[in-house]
Amino acid sequence: MFLDVILSAIFQPIIWFFILIVVILRSSIKFVPQNMTFLIERFGKFKSVQNAGLNFIIPFIDRVAARRSLKEQAVDVDSQSAITKDNISLSVDGVLYFRVLDPYKATYGVDDYVFAVTQLAQTTMRSELGKMELDKTFEERDLLNTNIVAAINQASAAWGVQVLRYEIKDIVPPQSVMQAMEAQMKAERVKRAQILESEGDRQAAINRAEGKKASVVLAAEAEKEEQVLRAEGEAKALVAVADAQAKALVMVGKAADTPSGQKAVQLELATKAIHAKEMIAKQSSLVLLPDGATDAATVVTQAMAIIQKISATNASSVATQSSDTEAQPSSSTDTSVWNK
Repeated sequence: MFLDVILSAIFQPIIWFFILIVVILRSSIKFVPQNMTFLIERFGKFKSVQNAGLNFIIPFIDRVAARRSLKEQAVDVDSQSAITKDNISLSVDGVLYFRVLDPYKATYGVDDYVFAVTQLAQTTMRSELGKMELDKTFEERDLLNTNIVAAINQASAAWGVQVLRYEIKDIVPPQSVMQAMEAQMKAERVKRAQILESEGDRQAAINRAEGKKASVVLAAEAEKEEQVLRAEGEAKALVAVADAQAKALVMVGKAADTPSGQKAVQLELATKAIHAKEMIAKQSSLVLLPDGATDAATVVTQAMAIIQKISATNASSVATQSSDTEAQPSSSTDTSVWNK
């Protein structure tokens, strides 16, 4: 029992010593996570910035004053009222994206950099909306966001914070303005519908007029072609009839130049003379005829005399033409002989 007391008196200080060593080591070793920084103060004064990895400090002298994240952060900007250039009150909210560039300035340059940047975003957004009219706020959101980011970065440079972007989530105008905008939109849609309808009617009228024009042109061309074809057909028919008559006359002439043809001509003439007198007798009850005109032989003889006279005239004209033709070479010969 006495031995136990002695052993406990010896080992108890050693145990407390080891515990003290572990506590000192634990407080002197610092593991800094990735994308984080620790700001170290010695006796209340800034000493250094420790980056990611294994770091050491002096226990009971140095301490971690602040832990700053270097990652991008997103903060909601609460809804607030703003007045546009044309005196319309709007309710606007958004989202702010930023990150810490300088942990020293973010810790010692401002008390709460998140609160400061958020308030600056709200005031800057009100200021930028005051420079724009209501319609422009809906049409030019990108320009509005860019202007807000530029204004915030200019003011937050002393805080070691960089604003990456600002996005407006909602722009809510008053109910009366909403109703007016809806009425304007409805009128604009009615206007567009009427314009489209009038354009359709105009195009339809143009198409109908062009169709009528094309049909008239085609009808005129068809009529022209029809008249040309009819004229060509009539001309060909006349040529064919004339050709047939000429051939018939030639054939009749050749046939009449023979003895049998002469008899046939005499018979034809007698028949026609008798038929003509018969028709005359039918038309009138009294018919006066010269002496011997009723005799068929007399009629035929008169007709033959006329035919023979015509044949003689034709023969004399042919003979005259042939004599003239034969005389021409002799005259030329005589001339050539005279020249020699």
